[in-house]
Amino acid sequence: MVNGIIGRKVGMTQVFDADGTVHPATVIKAGPCVVVQAKTAQGDGYEAVQLGLVEGQPAKVGKPLAGHYKKAGVPPTRVRREVKLAAGAEAPKVGDQVLASIFNVGERVDIVGHGRGKGFQGVMKRHHFGGGASTHGSMFHRAPGSIGASSFPSRVVKGMRMGGRMGGQQTTVHNLKVLKVDLENNLLLVEGGIPGAPTAYVVIRKAIKAKRIKVAQVEKPKKGKK
Repeated sequence: MVNGIIGRKVGMTQVFDADGTVHPATVIKAGPCVVVQAKTAQGDGYEAVQLGLVEGQPAKVGKPLAGHYKKAGVPPTRVRREVKLAAGAEAPKVGDQVLASIFNVGERVDIVGHGRGKGFQGVMKRHHFGGGASTHGSMFHRAPGSIGASSFPSRVVKGMRMGGRMGGQQTTVHNLKVLKVDLENNLLLVEGGIPGAPTAYVVIRKAIKAKRIKVAQVEKPKKGKK
């Protein structure tokens, strides 16, 4: 069995518990996916599968990709991602479907996606610099300040925090709790926010370092007291 699936972010909502506790949740259309290629330890050096997200209609692809899908015997898909296999699990065959049923309510998952691009930003927004004084004739408000000494080493060292392009990079959010699994509509509801704007593609995988889910414990009566 694979440990992940491709999904598409739908938006955010709220989920209420029976006692009225509210949870912010992200709705993800998870799958259905189809196995396009299987990677083996003998041929590729590792075990994984390449999944394709099945959407409304087959995608338009070039001749090389068309041959790749023809070999697998599945219609072309617009999005492909590679996911690993669960430890000790049997590898699915090419053409098999992967659905949201691989996840259970209460399970912890990691979400991998590309965050929103924010363009060129200064050091205060990009690196949370404090900035200078805003009064008393200060001419130093949002500037980065000194970026290095002039005498030695007479250059800007690598890794200096400065203004630049912010966001738009691959981001992973760990240990989100699955609140609901809707198999009929291929929907997953996970607690909290995930990278990207609505309609962005993400990979949902079983948490690598899953946190233990706390269970409420009933206090035991002390000895000698009824």
